[in-house]
Amino acid sequence: MKQHYCFVIPNYNHSQAVATTIEALQQYAIPIILIDDGSDLKTQTLLEQLAAQYQNLTLFRRTVNGGKGAAVKTGLSLAYEMGMSHGVQIDADGQHNLADIEVLLNESKSHPNAMISGRPVYDDSISKGRYYGRYITHVWVYIETLSLSIKDSMCGFRVYPLSACMTLMGKSSLGNRMDFDIEIMVRLFWQKVPIRFIPTKVLYPPDGVSHFNVWKDNWLISKMHTRLFFGMLVRLPVLLYSKFRGAQ
Repeated sequence: MKQHYCFVIPNYNHSQAVATTIEALQQYAIPIILIDDGSDLKTQTLLEQLAAQYQNLTLFRRTVNGGKGAAVKTGLSLAYEMGMSHGVQIDADGQHNLADIEVLLNESKSHPNAMISGRPVYDDSISKGRYYGRYITHVWVYIETLSLSIKDSMCGFRVYPLSACMTLMGKSSLGNRMDFDIEIMVRLFWQKVPIRFIPTKVLYPPDGVSHFNVWKDNWLISKMHTRLFFGMLVRLPVLLYSKFRGAQ
């Protein structure tokens, strides 16, 4: 089956780096789906200018902000409707090292049924609170999957096999905010989709804009881990069997 790739970029009021990102992606000559997740007028105007400038860019506007997860789900669904086999998720805030896109794409082409994800390599630009806070989720994911194979579930720099995602999204209600990246990876793992990782440098620009709401998003992530924990208990016999077989 021939593989067709596109980029999926969720955007909510990110105007500093998105134009540079779109320009850098032109070298790959593949479609770009840009989801405006209810941005302000300034950002809307910029995104409309970019859509007029680049023929390979499809702009879709959500009139009401639904969250990063909601925007990505919209983008993945559009990509599938356009006949794409894979969607490459990239954040619009300039955190991701676009030089590693080629590595992600090559890994996906070699393993087309797998989800390919970045495994962050941080420098001093990340706050200690954010750095150590990620390990709480890492531990929960190890428990929910009964596996150490998921090296990082929070990096939004990844390639999705769209057929598997559509199957999952058709039967599961995934989170709409920052809980999405974690939940879809765990549930794809439960769905026996292979998950592979490549190291990639992640930056936190000093002028960057974060939409992570400490109280709201941490509460949603906590509730998500509770759901996933009980989902793991339901799947416990299957997970233990898979773990046992993998050890043979």
